[in-house]
Amino acid sequence: TMVAAYLAVIKAGGIVVATMPLLRARELGQIVDKAEIALALCDDRLTDELTKTAGASRFLKRIVPFSELKALAAAAPADFTAVDTARDDVCLFGFTSGTTGEPKCTMHFHRDLLAICDAYSRNVLRPTAEDRFIGSPPLAFTFGLGGLVLFPFRVGASTVLLEKASPGDLLPAIATYKPTICFTAPTAYRAMIPNLREHDWRSLRKCVSAGEALPKATFDAWHEATGLKLMDGIGATEMLHIFISAPEEAIRPGATGMPVPGYEAKVIGANGEDLPPGTPGRLAVRGPTGCRYLADERQRRYVIDGWNITGDTYVADADGYFWYQARNDDMIVSAGYNIAGPEVEAALLAHPTIAEAGVVGQPDPERGMIVKAYVVVKPDVTVTPALTVELQAFVKNEIAPYKYPRDIAFVPSLPRTETGKLQRFALRERAAREAAGPSDDTAKAAE
Repeated sequence: TMVAAYLAVIKAGGIVVATMPLLRARELGQIVDKAEIALALCDDRLTDELTKTAGASRFLKRIVPFSELKALAAAAPADFTAVDTARDDVCLFGFTSGTTGEPKCTMHFHRDLLAICDAYSRNVLRPTAEDRFIGSPPLAFTFGLGGLVLFPFRVGASTVLLEKASPGDLLPAIATYKPTICFTAPTAYRAMIPNLREHDWRSLRKCVSAGEALPKATFDAWHEATGLKLMDGIGATEMLHIFISAPEEAIRPGATGMPVPGYEAKVIGANGEDLPPGTPGRLAVRGPTGCRYLADERQRRYVIDGWNITGDTYVADADGYFWYQARNDDMIVSAGYNIAGPEVEAALLAHPTIAEAGVVGQPDPERGMIVKAYVVVKPDVTVTPALTVELQAFVKNEIAPYKYPRDIAFVPSLPRTETGKLQRFALRERAAREAAGPSDDTAKAAE
């Protein structure tokens, strides 16, 4: 019903704004008021929060539950002529996920929805009409809109839409529906590996990973377990979908890939100057899609001289491959060294005891910041002081020794958005609180 409603709004000349089921009235109110939404179509089970939203908003005038929508559709004429829209009319507002403060609303044109199909999907993913898609991202997350709706529909393929798509739900669904292409986040692929033997996953032929950086350890573990190469990619709500990736035959494990055909990318310095290969800097990209914020001063920071500045730190090599370092604000400056939190996370994830890892900078009077790791161990692992020392030594052997985590906290889970992204800002806030004194779940490293 949601996909039918989504496409119907566009066909009727409207602007569609998809939201996620877990959002509450306060968050929905921010979206409704920012986008000035008058009409809401809603699953019957979620009307309570929308009713609260309408009570506090001067914009939201009507809520139509899906049950009522179906009745209205049954009584409507069978024929409908699509509204005559232009290719550069806005048809989609995408709200960014995982941000704090005022939400950012990105605007996309009718042509943009086709552009991502004919850039990334046609040239990199290369699906056929015989493919069957499945995945975890919600349709409100443009990664999911492309991967589970637009890409299969563009080539006449089919899609499997799951109401619940956690790693525990995804594997049984793969066994049941026999999809050939899967879209999910690196964390989900890693979580599925131990349970692969219990489910028939062999219908899969392509697996796309995006939403957050793909650690090489996860790429290697999935490849060893399935024989399939995870197709990494970086996209952004601002850009609508993936703009750097690589087709299977050109994958370099650990690299995000090359610019998708139709896009250009480069690494720039603090003053906008082009940086040579091997030098970390800010990622800049341009192509058939780009950032258009709705009524937001942050537009001036995201698009500079026609280039979209994504907020990621990257290194480009001499062959044109792009290697992810960190989000710009996830760089840790410790005793004068620049350390990328995701690189330390990747090193920790290569250790057989670790299920998940989040690494941030923690304020420190001597070094300015230290590398602080929050880790979730696998179910059969016992946490001991010796494990802390073992993990630190392991990281020193995996990457430059100065990057090792000087403080490791063993935690039951890590904070994530509904789209599966690690919320490092929540870990940074926790680390700052803990900097004042030791906590029960922290194992201090002996210098």
